[in-house]
Amino acid sequence: MNIRNLFFVCLTAVLTFSVLYSPQPLLPILMKEFAVDKSSAALVTTVTLFPMSLSPIIYGYILERYTAKTILFIAILILAILEIYLYFVNSFNILISIRLIQGLLIPGILTSLMTFISVVVDKSFVQNFMSYYIASTILGGFLGRFVSGLIAKLMGWRYSFIILGLSLIISLILLLFIENYKITSKERLTFKNTLNTLKTPPFLNIYISIFCVFFVFASMLNFIPFRLKEISDSVSEFMIGLSYSGYIMGIIVSLFSLKLIKFFRSEKIVSIYAMIIYIISLPIFNVKSIPFIFFAMFIFCTGMFTVHSVASGYLNKISKHNKGIVNGMYVSFYYTGGVLGTFLPGYIYKHFGWGSFLISLSLMILVAIISYTKIKQHH
Repeated sequence: MNIRNLFFVCLTAVLTFSVLYSPQPLLPILMKEFAVDKSSAALVTTVTLFPMSLSPIIYGYILERYTAKTILFIAILILAILEIYLYFVNSFNILISIRLIQGLLIPGILTSLMTFISVVVDKSFVQNFMSYYIASTILGGFLGRFVSGLIAKLMGWRYSFIILGLSLIISLILLLFIENYKITSKERLTFKNTLNTLKTPPFLNIYISIFCVFFVFASMLNFIPFRLKEISDSVSEFMIGLSYSGYIMGIIVSLFSLKLIKFFRSEKIVSIYAMIIYIISLPIFNVKSIPFIFFAMFIFCTGMFTVHSVASGYLNKISKHNKGIVNGMYVSFYYTGGVLGTFLPGYIYKHFGWGSFLISLSLMILVAIISYTKIKQHH
């Protein structure tokens, strides 16, 4: 893969994830703006993640018929238009509807980008390039939250959407200089091919683990704005956006994941240690202190993104065939966990408190660890 292609992949990943997560620090202000409760405000994230858990199946068929460049062009164009339109929205129902449509478009972009890397990059370099991709998604997740919080403080929350929409136009222009590629019919995500993939060790164990890992991550990041407001009502949208600074650790560990694997000589061991770090961070979130929560986020993100970067690279390393299916299934399990995580633990938080919320997340990480221990290491 040349530098031009890599730059396009990384920039598109950054902007796409910014679109996905930019509303999170704005949830408390959206709750007041549209006069809805906490659970309804949380739906701004949930409805976007929901179609992302199912769309890779649809895009498996679409990618067989059309080139990824065509899909990327259409998806990015519509995504940009909708993001700009959010600036003018005055109805919560319309806001939710637009976010739902965006959720249908985003996995088309992500599945195309991931498969593009696995198809055009030599197998020996796949984990390297996947690390750059993961680092870009992490950067996008952080910048989306941080910049939207900053813009909301300086200019008003609506401007964060229009600025991001205009930024997507840049990605659309760069796409014109990227070559076409098309995956084969064997890459299609059908029921039969999916079942065969799930039966092939260690895919199912990795999928279960990443489901649980992202369930916890999506839940924490969706409800942390409300927890911060609970601790201090004077917390601004900028401070909420800043609380996601732990993402910086995610970028670092994703770029150094190969060195970790080399040091421990096993993707499995690195992932299990990362999940232990992940679960250790949760009790720190129970301290009723904003600085402690900021600190906990760094440890939390270190654990999560180590697992994510190692698992995604490992899958592409061990999959000799059907890379489109392997990546599509990964995206499906990942975001299905995210969908459920953005609202189910919220009921525990609402009825039993923050402490019980954290315990429920700890149990999910334990399930992920148990699933991962059953993996027989492939070399």
